[in-house]
Amino acid sequence: MNPSTISSAKAPLILAPARLRAWVRGSEVALVLLAAVTGCVGGLAVAGMSGASQLLREWLYRLPAGQRLSSLTDLPTEGLMGLPFLAPALGGAVLGLMLLVSTRGRGRTKRAAVDPIEANALHGGWMSLRGSLDVAAQNVVSNGCGASVGLEAGYTQIAAGIASRLGIAFEMRRSDLRTLVGCGSAAAIAAAFGSPLTGAFYAFELIIGTYTIATLAPVVVAALCGSLVMRALAPQPAFVDVGALALAKSAAVDAGDTLPCLALGLICAGLAVLLMRGVTLVENGFRASRLPAPVRPILGGLCVGGLALATTPQVLSAGHGALHIYLAPEATAGLGALAGLVVAKAAASAMSIGSGFRGGLFFASLFLGALVGRLFAGLGPMVWPGFEAFGLAPVGYAVVGMSAFAVAIVGGPLTMTFLALEMTGSFPVTGLVLASVIASSLTVRKTFGYSFATWRFHLRGETIRSAHDVGWMRNLTVGRMMRKDLRPVPLDTPMATFLRAHPLGSPSRVVVVDEHDRYAGIVLVPEAHARAAENGGEAPRLADVVRYPTSFLLADMTVKQAAAAFDQAESETLAVLDDAQSRRVIGLLTESHTLKRYSEELDRQRRAMLGEAA
Repeated sequence: MNPSTISSAKAPLILAPARLRAWVRGSEVALVLLAAVTGCVGGLAVAGMSGASQLLREWLYRLPAGQRLSSLTDLPTEGLMGLPFLAPALGGAVLGLMLLVSTRGRGRTKRAAVDPIEANALHGGWMSLRGSLDVAAQNVVSNGCGASVGLEAGYTQIAAGIASRLGIAFEMRRSDLRTLVGCGSAAAIAAAFGSPLTGAFYAFELIIGTYTIATLAPVVVAALCGSLVMRALAPQPAFVDVGALALAKSAAVDAGDTLPCLALGLICAGLAVLLMRGVTLVENGFRASRLPAPVRPILGGLCVGGLALATTPQVLSAGHGALHIYLAPEATAGLGALAGLVVAKAAASAMSIGSGFRGGLFFASLFLGALVGRLFAGLGPMVWPGFEAFGLAPVGYAVVGMSAFAVAIVGGPLTMTFLALEMTGSFPVTGLVLASVIASSLTVRKTFGYSFATWRFHLRGETIRSAHDVGWMRNLTVGRMMRKDLRPVPLDTPMATFLRAHPLGSPSRVVVVDEHDRYAGIVLVPEAHARAAENGGEAPRLADVVRYPTSFLLADMTVKQAAAAFDQAESETLAVLDDAQSRRVIGLLTESHTLKRYSEELDRQRRAMLGEAA
């Protein structure tokens, strides 16, 4: 996609003054300063979205100030005329209206807003600020009405969108713009969890796609600034802090506890894959119902609200309040209640996302993992002889399960490991978390192949599986590499005329076309002269020496597709056509030039990753 179609095309881009742009483009210090600004803005955006969502929940459910919806044991009776379970459906109706407004006048060409992973993988960091604002607003409505979705997708979307627009204003290079988008995402996650290291590695693993010295300073500075701004605006911990909780039964946790943690990681991986499949099944079900897209969230909201009424309000919203409950050492829920809550929360999340509510599974995966960890700790003594000898306490298994489940859904093993470290402050427990997330991540990668975000890309027909920059490869098309200065020869040209016009030593390959100017093949000049000599000086027809009549390239093919076409045709040169139906010749491309341009781009990408001057 052309970047101009991703940015807001209706309004001209606002650029910084030329001298300031030159300084930012040429100075690493300037990039770090811009990353700090991005981090501060990201922290403000997270605070604003979090506050707006909480106010909406308090108004819909008549909650006391600061009360978390998912911490309730029963739905309040005074909300929405005594029918608070209708709040998700009301939110679905509002969301449907927002979808209608956002798509009005854009017809069927309306594209979904590009998220940070897709932007960095395919578009060099270009994102639409308007689209990001739409996503953030829809995410606030979805989470605020009680749908079982988290705000993290909206946090990263708006922060990365702002970062992208800042980078565009300074006309930053592709690699620097991708880094700045990573800075926005790092600031958002760091602010959301109060965890700078988690935010930084979220950017490295999931948004930028790699860790380099060149990206270290700006990303870490952005994460620190985002966390500090959020801490200044919301002094109380925004989410979970189990640093003071008893994670071990005894004074020490040793390497022997690794075995059950590995088993827990494998269990979490399997359940996470089921959840991702479940979301897809629900989404396909809503699509098969043929209900208009703006109406589906209403039905989904009714299902989620009914589920909360039938089970527990802890299935509503992201689950922050409920996670506090189940990460407490004194939590005493029965095994049946835990298992039921796992099923109910997974169903609520699948129905919410499948029906069209905006949000992700980041925090839902943390909550579900904590529940699975608690359940594992309770069932362990019943099915595992000697389980009591392990030193990890139930809340420790909750932390391990939380990280293992989240890495299966979100990805980023180091991200989830640092989240556990910053939450617990325990290096021994973090070591167990690392073993568990490696087992979970490896299992999902080998059996399923996707995180939730990349699985959604796959369902849309995209082939990307990470934020690694492959957009340059798509931009390096045949149309950009081909030679246009060629004159095709008619197929009915007499051989003698052709040989006089193309003597030995002239360009060795000539494109020929039929009487309708359609591509007919390529003539190898040395071969034509040799065939003419074999036939007593003149071959009967030019068509006798035409080669590759069915092998050609199209202008929109990528360099990778072109290389495959050369291999299949076993030719060093192929004609470029406008399309396969009209077969009009528009250029010529050689395999050597294709490989040369590909090698040059690979080298440029390598130098950009290492922070070397171009």
